[in-house]
Amino acid sequence: MNLLFICSRNKWRSRTAEDLFKRLNGYEVRSAGTAESARVRVNEKLLVWADIIFVMERDHKKRLQQKFSSDVLNKEMIVLDIPDEYQYMDEALVEILNETILPYLDNLSANNR
Repeated sequence: MNLLFICSRNKWRSRTAEDLFKRLNGYEVRSAGTAESARVRVNEKLLVWADIIFVMERDHKKRLQQKFSSDVLNKEMIVLDIPDEYQYMDEALVEILNETILPYLDNLSANNR
């Protein structure tokens, strides 16, 4: 299953999530940003690739729906509500991501058995 994490600049939040979860068995993980200045900018190819899209803020979901409406139409997008106040691999950010993503993936795995 392909997981895509989205934030604004792909420097702190989504990049932390990618690096944190990229070694999970059964998952391919990537990250991108919505801003022009993003380290890796979200694009049609990444959105088509993704099975599930995790966005850090509601605004990211709105931006994707506006700019890539047909690519995200049938995609599951989960808003994590993680504000842009953490550095890359910030201990608090890692804890929040683990607490929100891991139970979701565990539930997903249980439902697919």
